[in-house]
Amino acid sequence: MSSDSFDGEYTGRIMQKFGFVKVRGSSSKGAVRALLGMKRELEQGWTVAFTIDGPKGPRYVAKPGPVILSRATGAPMVVFHIALDRPWVLKTWDGCMIPKPFSRAFMRISRDIPVPPDGSDEQYLGELQSALDRVRIHAERNIQKAGTREFPYGRSNRDEH
Repeated sequence: MSSDSFDGEYTGRIMQKFGFVKVRGSSSKGAVRALLGMKRELEQGWTVAFTIDGPKGPRYVAKPGPVILSRATGAPMVVFHIALDRPWVLKTWDGCMIPKPFSRAFMRISRDIPVPPDGSDEQYLGELQSALDRVRIHAERNIQKAGTREFPYGRSNRDEH
């Protein structure tokens, strides 16, 4: 999901480069339209993604959209975080980071989090938040090890919690 803002257009292009489909909308504008669009794309076999903390934050606080979509489609939720060792940090509410040339990046990915049709919003939003916290903390603590013998490039980096 990508907002209609300048930032949304920029991140939407990045999402498309990674093989995701860009669906317009956000939790504050066009949320129902965007969720229906994402549901349609999932049903066609595409992978979809949210900026988990929404268009206005607070930073690193999960919003309920992924839980609603997972429950409606049966597609599991997966959280990831990319830590950067030498980024430019923009003066935005979320501290958007752009990697400097030759920076290291360390991505940590959560396990699948399926939401059953009768799953509680509160319970699964809590699981989503816990997964986000785990992967973010792990990636940020280990960014200096990216590409070393301990964390060689190409090694699986899934969170098994």
